[in-house]
Amino acid sequence: MSSLPSPYGIGNLGREAFRFLDFLREAGQSYWQILPIGPTGYGDSPYQSFSAFAANPYLIDPDQLVEQGLLKEEELREFDFGDNPEQVDYGALFRGRFRMLHIAVKRFVPNGGAFQAFCEKNAGWLEDYALFMALKAENGMVSFQRWPDDLRLRRESALKAAKARLADEIRFWKVTQFLFRFQWNTLKDYAHQNGIRIVGDLPIYVSPDSADLWAHGELFQLDKDRRPTEVAGCPPDLFAAEGQLWGNPLYDWKKHEADGFRWWLERLSGAAEFYDAVRVDHFRGFAGYYAVPAGSKNAVNGRWRKGPGIALINTLKKELPQLLILAEDLGFLTDDVRELLAESGFPGMKVLQFAFNPAEESDYLPHNHRRNCVVYTGTHDNPTAEDWGRAAPPEEISFARRYLGVGSEGDLTGALIRAAQASVADTCIIPLQDYIRLGAQARINTPGTVGQNWCWRLNPALLTSELAHRIREITQLYNRLPAAALAPAPA
Repeated sequence: MSSLPSPYGIGNLGREAFRFLDFLREAGQSYWQILPIGPTGYGDSPYQSFSAFAANPYLIDPDQLVEQGLLKEEELREFDFGDNPEQVDYGALFRGRFRMLHIAVKRFVPNGGAFQAFCEKNAGWLEDYALFMALKAENGMVSFQRWPDDLRLRRESALKAAKARLADEIRFWKVTQFLFRFQWNTLKDYAHQNGIRIVGDLPIYVSPDSADLWAHGELFQLDKDRRPTEVAGCPPDLFAAEGQLWGNPLYDWKKHEADGFRWWLERLSGAAEFYDAVRVDHFRGFAGYYAVPAGSKNAVNGRWRKGPGIALINTLKKELPQLLILAEDLGFLTDDVRELLAESGFPGMKVLQFAFNPAEESDYLPHNHRRNCVVYTGTHDNPTAEDWGRAAPPEEISFARRYLGVGSEGDLTGALIRAAQASVADTCIIPLQDYIRLGAQARINTPGTVGQNWCWRLNPALLTSELAHRIREITQLYNRLPAAALAPAPA
């Protein structure tokens, strides 16, 4: 969502989102996969969110607030949204967006009981989230781990006083969630009217600075002072000699299983209200997860621990049969991960950029694909296909060109797209940057780095009818057009 064009510094739920859905319909597409939409925290990453349930207020469309009478056109000109239409300026957003939203919320008058019903339905997470964010604002937005102990440890008298003291700020955070949900539901309805289903993204872990950890510490591996004992990461490999230290708190899976995975059911139920399908990030963590002692400088001294396994999967499938789940099964795969994926029945992912190591017979090579999977040229963590074709190891590029039948001067990006479309995989999702042939400037994220990630925005001039026609043509060539797109246009 953040990569959409808009005059307000970041993509949002406004007219350009509706225009993009029109483009997808014209291009014969049936899925729009997006990154997590939670409130962004450390490093501006959507995978480090202040809440596993809330949505990002940055994505609220100011134009619709003007239409509702909550803002005035001239007020929008008072705020700095950044001066580069192709890059998100998170600093400018942080300095101005909440001041703008405070003006709108002060004018918000509940009408017809919808706001009260929203608050009551979502009270299980909304009360804690709103209080958490109000306290963060009061404490200069520092991590809750640095709050006074009475607040950090949620002592009853301190929370009662905070609720009275911060009543207006608490209301602000509730209203912004209500405004987002209203705009989201309108956009989602329009997507469905145009035959588009939205694929969301569910980070497996919560942020170490989140309302979830603050309010539900009993569900995580914490010491008696409610500090993490171990944190998430991944072990050293050829790409990272010291491993990757993510720093997220780890779940106490015995506690989760003891209450029937209630928190996970609530989380996925919330996701089902936003999305038609959801990609569950780091699926291998359900089989076994890598735990690193808290306070470590790197991930070298971590160890593998057993995850919840099929017990969690079966619970989700039983209680939420309508939600389509896609398993992000990338990374270090072991037999227990493969067995869990097979037993779950969830489709996994095949990323073509990972396929062309000439030293091994990769599962990602198209001739090894199976039907129950989703194939990509690359993901948000990969370079664009154009950039990969320039910067990947020469032996991989040479193998890819031989495998795909593309000479040294041929269109490698186009060949990757055709290979993905031609795969037997049930679903094929191509990053828009690859269809447009964008280079390194359009990369979304470089794992293991902070700064300059999650910033790319689309130039709206690139969404042409000619591009839509090219996408539709190749989609039809490989028999991937949805049935509705094949029907004759009405007279």
